[in-house]
Amino acid sequence: MQRLRLCLSQRHLAASVAVMALVATAACTKGDRNAESAGSVAGDSETVDAAALAALGTATLMRHVRVLAADSLLGRQPGTVGEERTAAYLEQEFKALGLAPGNPDGSYVQRVPLVGITVTNSPSLTFTRGDRTRTLRWRDDFVAWTKHVKPVAALENSELVFVGYGTEAPEFQWDDFKGVDVVGKTLVMLVNDPPLADTSRFGGQRMTYYGRWTYKYEQAIKHKAAGVLLVHETEAAGYPFSVVQGKTAEQFDLVAPDRNVSRAAVEGWLTLEQAKALFEMAGQNFDALKAKAVRPDFAPVPLGVTANVTLKNALREVASRNLVAKLEGSDVTQRDEVVVYTAHWDHFGVGTPVKGDSIYNGAADNATGTAGLLVLAKAFKAMGTPPKRSIVFLAVTAEEQGLLGAAYYAMAPLYPLAKTVANINMDMLSLWGPTSDLTVIGLGNSELDDYAQAIAAQQQRTLRPDAEPEKGFYYRSDHFNFAKQGVPAFYAEPGVDVVGKPAGYGRRKRDEYTANDYHAPQDEIKPDWDLTGAVQDLELFLIMGYRVANASRFPEWRPGNEFRAAREAMLKRTP
Repeated sequence: MQRLRLCLSQRHLAASVAVMALVATAACTKGDRNAESAGSVAGDSETVDAAALAALGTATLMRHVRVLAADSLLGRQPGTVGEERTAAYLEQEFKALGLAPGNPDGSYVQRVPLVGITVTNSPSLTFTRGDRTRTLRWRDDFVAWTKHVKPVAALENSELVFVGYGTEAPEFQWDDFKGVDVVGKTLVMLVNDPPLADTSRFGGQRMTYYGRWTYKYEQAIKHKAAGVLLVHETEAAGYPFSVVQGKTAEQFDLVAPDRNVSRAAVEGWLTLEQAKALFEMAGQNFDALKAKAVRPDFAPVPLGVTANVTLKNALREVASRNLVAKLEGSDVTQRDEVVVYTAHWDHFGVGTPVKGDSIYNGAADNATGTAGLLVLAKAFKAMGTPPKRSIVFLAVTAEEQGLLGAAYYAMAPLYPLAKTVANINMDMLSLWGPTSDLTVIGLGNSELDDYAQAIAAQQQRTLRPDAEPEKGFYYRSDHFNFAKQGVPAFYAEPGVDVVGKPAGYGRRKRDEYTANDYHAPQDEIKPDWDLTGAVQDLELFLIMGYRVANASRFPEWRPGNEFRAAREAMLKRTP
């Protein structure tokens, strides 16, 4: 595959220097009104020394991206030569920076036990009603897999039941199951939350965790269903069906003691066209039943159709890795408390060719975020005096497989979560130049936003809420596993108001990326990339983590936030 080279122009380099000078000057100004308003939380506007800011730069960032997105790393899939090479590079860089091993056992590695499951046949999914049969084509009409650690998984004459959005939310007086027994049956579900005009239920326009596909598969476990099929709609899912088709490659999961057999035997997706045909076969109208599913009095609808499919699987157990390094805090009484920066190092490896290319390099997703982690580590190490609390740099595995590396860390943390002050997550950095805004996913969730607001104001920028809250991005990256356990977690995406570009330029570039490159081999370094915006965001993340690490108290979730109770319970259990 031909590789593209990025050459930063003199204009881009000048812009980078200008942005860094602006932030360095602003960060040293303690009189900012926004900074003062957040002072009790935001480390009293603690300044970052010039050496740390100088360590941030586009050249270093691009050097790491080039290595991580190179063909030689084979798409960085867990359990492959690509993982071996990626892990070796990250460990080498942590050591070169002089960072301490992040695992208390004296290593830079946290082992993450995974199982890889690959469907080896090209199965057909058959729907039957009476003497009528409809056969769906693998990959074109449906995608399915199993997380059972077994060579064969199947649905055999499994009755299909439409359960609307599959949601049970007692706090919203919502129950899509209404006590109906679905044990051993296959659930057909809509993705996302019910789109309600009543914003007192769910998140209004914002997707809640009830809308995530992971929640829906968890519902199948809870109700002991044999299978679950989600209806794919691009707007509701937030990505085209081609992204789902990528799941025909090897699937990974953590291995439960029961070898995952408590999960549904078959999990998967149907195209919208095939879902409508299924409902017609059942004597139902898809659009009519979808309209009923947005009512709280909706009840499950047996479709009178059975499903048959057999998945034959190749299995392999994989000892994957989270890579972790640590900068020891300077205060002996607080250094056992940590701020954790995260980025996922993995992508999809070598897979189905698209336009003649089979290496899924993941340059933006997430070579940029992992490179950013290394650049931040360099900046923290350059400080004359480290912050009071320790800083942990955690590059996690298998994010693309369901946030598995972060999930494992949350279950087996190397540092107590009760003493984890905050998580700052990076998943795809800015690619098209400096912006006058920053998109904060889940803006308003916690006091971490106060830090971001103060620093953004010093950069002469504004914070922007997620423009597509209905897609549930807060639940789709590694910070979510920290948040679920109660750790305040911050996740920002690039701004869209690109300095010197026409209105809407940033949003247009993002949409082009989603349509053409996201989870495809075309996610490679592009000649129009301008990483000055990434450095601008890294400066904010650097100052933010530094102030959190020096603050007089831990940041908190906002009252009413869904994760606040978990944090309060955790702190009560801790002496």
